[in-house]
Amino acid sequence: MFLKIFIFILLISIHVVHGAGILGRLQSVGARGTLLCDNKPQLNVEVELYDVDRFDIDDLIAKKKSNSRGYFEISGSHREFTTIDPKIVIYHNCNTRPGCLKKISMIIPDRFVAHGDKVEKWFDAGVFELSGKYPDETEKCVH
Repeated sequence: MFLKIFIFILLISIHVVHGAGILGRLQSVGARGTLLCDNKPQLNVEVELYDVDRFDIDDLIAKKKSNSRGYFEISGSHREFTTIDPKIVIYHNCNTRPGCLKKISMIIPDRFVAHGDKVEKWFDAGVFELSGKYPDETEKCVH
């Protein structure tokens, strides 16, 4: 019985320490691009950078907003035993119903992940037209 409790506490401790980003290799990633709605720059569009986790909640690394030209640049660092699996998530209201936001996720390839606290190679999301339809796009409305 004691062994089962010990193993349970050990597993919970490892999960908590790992989730807090205390252990593992420090890795960095960055992305930039321009967000348009019907060919017009989108100001204050929220862009979030995450490390995708398969067995628990994804880790938020950074959060930024686009500027008056629709440009965003987001970067951050995270500790992980294995290579981080970064993605950016864009929340926007381009061509949505009132009270609704669309969410678009974009995976960042491993080749843009650097060891240490500095971004070595930026992921270029390019010019992103938010009025288009995207495969994994979702819409959430609060009424």
